[in-house]
Amino acid sequence: MGQHRRRHRATHLAIVAMLLTLLPVSSFADEAAEIIKKVEDNLNGKTATMKITMTVKTKRAERTMKMQSWSVGKDKSFIKILYPGKDKGITFLKMDNSMWQYVPRIEKTIKIPASMMLQSWMGSDFSNDDLVRESSISEDYTVRLLNETEEVYTAELLPKEEAAVVWGKIVMDISKQYYLPSKVRYFDEEGMLIRELAYTEVQPFGERFYPTKWIMDPKEPEKAGHQTVMEVSDAVFDGPVSASYFTKRALKRYSD
Repeated sequence: MGQHRRRHRATHLAIVAMLLTLLPVSSFADEAAEIIKKVEDNLNGKTATMKITMTVKTKRAERTMKMQSWSVGKDKSFIKILYPGKDKGITFLKMDNSMWQYVPRIEKTIKIPASMMLQSWMGSDFSNDDLVRESSISEDYTVRLLNETEEVYTAELLPKEEAAVVWGKIVMDISKQYYLPSKVRYFDEEGMLIRELAYTEVQPFGERFYPTKWIMDPKEPEKAGHQTVMEVSDAVFDGPVSASYFTKRALKRYSD
């Protein structure tokens, strides 16, 4: 009987020890997921409208584009190019993970195929995939905290097995003050750093804080000297946005 009790007690202690070991891991994972969810909510809002000036720099040239965007949550967005004249009226529609483009010069609506998702968006260092998948981090990646200081969380994001994503790993620095990303590093499947995105110049818009300057620096040797800067102005969050923007018919209608 005594031996049975000792064996039962040992088994009970082993189970308790195992649970105590697992608890912090689960807790940290939950905390990391909650942090990323806050980041996504702060970047997107329920709705958003804003003007964006994009400057694309290469070794040989620099050019500027201006555009207006409308979005609802993380699944719907509409972008209209305002400047320069040769691109004026080009429109883009994102619905869930699909994307279309209307080109007024040829009067044609084009669906962006999956094979073109990694291609440059409007000649910039951002890709078509950035526009479609920029807000699906919490759905497509598992998250763990790598480091924490008084001001910054550093999180590692690894793709889930079933996720159709292009990055092998993402490492994100997150401001504790604003729960916004300050720097994001993108790695390929071999672990090579491909590009780095900095979010700077956080400003208040109503009750929300938002980074108004996004700086994308490619790290591939052949793109040395390249950089794309997006500057946000006239942003309005959580206001009314017409549902009429989020149909394929809107691509041509709002092109004028």
